[in-house]
Amino acid sequence: MKEIKIFCPGTIANISCGFDVMGVALDSVGDEMVIKKVATKGVKITELTGQHLPKDTHLNVAGVAGLALLAESDYDGGFEIKIHKKIKAGSGIGSSAASSSGAVWGMNKLLGNPFSKLQLVKFAMEGERLASGVAHADNVAPALFGGFTLIRSYEPLDIVQIPSPSQLFATVIHPQIEIKTSDSRKILKTSLSLEDGIKQWGNVGGLVAGLFMDDYDLISRSLVDHIVEPIRSMLIPGFDKIKSSAIESGALGCGISGSGPSIFALSQGKENAEKVRHSMKTVYQKIGIEYDVHVSPINIEGIKVI
Repeated sequence: MKEIKIFCPGTIANISCGFDVMGVALDSVGDEMVIKKVATKGVKITELTGQHLPKDTHLNVAGVAGLALLAESDYDGGFEIKIHKKIKAGSGIGSSAASSSGAVWGMNKLLGNPFSKLQLVKFAMEGERLASGVAHADNVAPALFGGFTLIRSYEPLDIVQIPSPSQLFATVIHPQIEIKTSDSRKILKTSLSLEDGIKQWGNVGGLVAGLFMDDYDLISRSLVDHIVEPIRSMLIPGFDKIKSSAIESGALGCGISGSGPSIFALSQGKENAEKVRHSMKTVYQKIGIEYDVHVSPINIEGIKVI
């Protein structure tokens, strides 16, 4: 096999309380990539559609992640990559992660899978480093592993897959503004109170337990962010109205997807998720903000061949 076409899912990072350590893969939105083995060593981006992003290998997250894999590989050739972006850059649903993780997953597949998923996460994190200045894994991990993931540790990297309740659906609305991850990180506090830390740790533990136990009430009680959301929400127009309307419409919880501006809600069942979608749309229609909105089951497979 010398060429492969793949679907690279969008992802929600942080999941309210899990800043930089939790994420989940979506099923209804993602990029497509075509990766081809070639004799010439290196990584070359030959086509890029859907977004105005650099094709230069060293300036593109897919190229940088691919080079990180090649540096650890004994393969003498290289790869050509076509990227068809369906996730808007700066949307908060893992645009850079889709490209980074898709590149290394596809390359690894064509090489006969010499690298583990954990190793692929490390390579993909280099693309995230280029995009945001920080090599975080909360988007690339769920893209590569599928479903919910917990980054228990970064040094050494330790990733835990978390089961997803079968009736869990995500609704994600993307107001048509861009917030760069690197910019949204600059406004965050570098210290927190012990009181806030205790609340946050409890919610992370509760969310993980709720996912394992299929306990939707526990999931709902745990989808609370005491640290990041109060600051980042100020950058997102209509956030408080979106959140309150989503919860009133039956969402288990609602928060900022990644660094924003997208806002996510988790619901039990597709019917509730659709009600939440309608309520979110109504808020932005009244405010006069253009938006995209997605309703998606949880993608437990991650990246896949199409």
